[in-house]
Amino acid sequence: MKVNEKNLVYYLIAYEEGELDADKVLELFAYLVKTGLAWQLQGHFGRTAAALIEQGIITEDGKINWDALM
Repeated sequence: MKVNEKNLVYYLIAYEEGELDADKVLELFAYLVKTGLAWQLQGHFGRTAAALIEQGIITEDGKINWDALM
């Protein structure tokens, strides 16, 4: 199941409760960056998104760079 506007709240709660695996966390943050929500939610989300972008794991337009993880 991909992150979308209908299941976003589920993903946010699951993330905050530590229930997402690493791939789902990346999908969540990619979605947050793509939609701009990363910069509108509480600071942790923006800081984490910025760090993932800085590390080259997520692009500035919200795509996951799977090659950066290998």
